[in-house]
Amino acid sequence: MVSGGPEPGRAPGNEHGKKPPRPGSVRPTSRWLLVAIGVLGAAVGLTMVQAIESGGGVAPAVSWLTLVAWTFLAALLFAAARNTHQRIQVRRERVEPARAVFLLLIGKASAFVGALCAGVYAGFALSFLEAVSSSGPRNRVIMAGAAAVVSVLVVTAGLLLERACRIPEDPDETP
Repeated sequence: MVSGGPEPGRAPGNEHGKKPPRPGSVRPTSRWLLVAIGVLGAAVGLTMVQAIESGGGVAPAVSWLTLVAWTFLAALLFAAARNTHQRIQVRRERVEPARAVFLLLIGKASAFVGALCAGVYAGFALSFLEAVSSSGPRNRVIMAGAAAVVSVLVVTAGLLLERACRIPEDPDETP
């Protein structure tokens, strides 16, 4: 047997008894990858605040406008996910392939960017946590924490949009 090859009688990529992906299909976004991106973002957020403050500067604060923009984006993504789910999964309408791919890419990109930003905002909040007794750092922790939570909502909405783009299995088709 050749090293790394599939066992006899098994298709490549079918090591765990799962069906092989359909040709032209896209794998669902890995939750572990999103967690890793979030952890990386937290490290970037912590490092950025430390670097700015060690250089004598003042770390930027998260504004209300940021929260409003992220909340608006999350709401748009949730609405798109619901609309797409209704069209594809419930009513079984045909969607133009280019539109479906666009929605899928928007969902995946939103999940990735949301995870990175959630991590960065969490890193910001953690960097000011030790001085939370003062009003300035307390406000920074609250705003950055709220931005991290809203970013997680963007991740969730992006994953729901990605899931809504799945083509339903044809009940009449039997292998």
